[in-house]
Amino acid sequence: MPDFEVFKGNTREFLRKFKTTNIFIHLLIIILVVALICIFAIYKFYTSIENSDTIQYGVFIKGIDVSGLTRQQAIEKVSKNLEDTLNDHLELSYKNNVYYLEIEQIEAKFDVEASVDLAIKIAKTGTFKSNISEYLNVALGNINIDPILTYNEDELKRYISNIEMYLPDQLQQADYYVEDGDLIVINGVNGAGIEYDQLKELVLKNIQDISFKNKIIDIPTYVQYPDPIDIDSIHDDLYTEMQNAYFTTDPYAVYPDVTGVDFDTNELRNMIEEDGKAEKYEIALDYTYPRVTIDDLGREAFPDLLASFSTKYVQSNTNRTTNLRLAANKIDGKVVMPGDIFSYNRVVGKRTTSAGYKNAAIYQDGDVVDGLGGGICQISTTLYNACIAADMEIEMRRNHMFVPSYADAGKDATVVWGSQDFQFKNRRNYPIKIETSVSDGIANVKIYGLHTDDDYDRIYITTETIKNSGNSLVVDSYRVFEKDGRIVKKTKLYRDTYKKH
Repeated sequence: MPDFEVFKGNTREFLRKFKTTNIFIHLLIIILVVALICIFAIYKFYTSIENSDTIQYGVFIKGIDVSGLTRQQAIEKVSKNLEDTLNDHLELSYKNNVYYLEIEQIEAKFDVEASVDLAIKIAKTGTFKSNISEYLNVALGNINIDPILTYNEDELKRYISNIEMYLPDQLQQADYYVEDGDLIVINGVNGAGIEYDQLKELVLKNIQDISFKNKIIDIPTYVQYPDPIDIDSIHDDLYTEMQNAYFTTDPYAVYPDVTGVDFDTNELRNMIEEDGKAEKYEIALDYTYPRVTIDDLGREAFPDLLASFSTKYVQSNTNRTTNLRLAANKIDGKVVMPGDIFSYNRVVGKRTTSAGYKNAAIYQDGDVVDGLGGGICQISTTLYNACIAADMEIEMRRNHMFVPSYADAGKDATVVWGSQDFQFKNRRNYPIKIETSVSDGIANVKIYGLHTDDDYDRIYITTETIKNSGNSLVVDSYRVFEKDGRIVKKTKLYRDTYKKH
């Protein structure tokens, strides 16, 4: 009996222990299964992150949410949001003067693509542990990526230099000029210079953090001091040896006359030493005039007749003939150097009674009336046609109100003192000399110079009538170039409108 009781007790204890062990095993199995599921879930989650082509949650670029966007979507979104910002300007100020800097002027822009590439790589390029940690930190705390700002350094320097030129108290260096035969030397004045590096830093910082809107940036400056007056440099610039005009024939070359110029440097130096802060200093220049000017050179210096043109006048009109001769005499012998511009009004001068001009018929307000200097337009017209034939470049020319009696429509050139000039430029590589004469009812202009192999055989004006009805006549004029007996080219000159009598 006792043995049975013992057996029974042992059996119960065994069953209890077995049951406890079985529960533990089941629990262990459950835990293992759950762990495996978690590990699998984490692995799947990790691989989904690593293989994703979108940006993870919690990522911002320049404050713009790009979570869940693909690379292209993020680039487009950020670029669009920043476009309006960069299509703006900064306001810079100095002593109540405001200057505008257009952001696109310095080609400033954010490197959006690089920022998006960085955002795409978040939680994808490290170890398993670091990627998971980075993902969780960003998802819970967010991250803002600030794109790199790029700009054109040269354009920014150029812009700041331009501002400096327009500051109200800009630096003025010492300078000089000649007036009425005297040398005027102007002292320099202190001015403001821009602290380039400081302003550059302010500009870029305000663009970088987009803090420039509704904000004015003060321009940092420093005091600039002018260079001292360089007397020796001024003397070197002004000093000129006198030279008489002359020419050579092998090769043909004309050397113009030069007026000698000098001044007493010690006198100027003493002035500056006595009062170094004076606004300006005046000193007389010494001139040495040449004995032979270029206008004195004879015909042999200009061996070839380049062009000649004549017009007829009525000899019985003595007043008008006098005016023609006065104007022609002023022009006769004038030399025009290569590249120089001849001005009819400047050479002939104002038509006055003291100059000997007489009253003769002129066009005024649509009528023919007597006027001082009447008739001299015939000389400008004759000169115009000669200049066309000599292949001069016409700088200024206008037709008459009515077709004159001495020239066809489209071939005239009127002049009026103070308002209308006739001008031409010598575009040849050699000087020209003008000879004019008024005699026996013929006004003649001849232009001498040096022929070249490139010269045309003949140049002249031809015209085409565009309209000839009612009260007006309209013509187009052309310059025609002939070589070896044929027309080489034809260029448009003017379209002229005339009133009919």
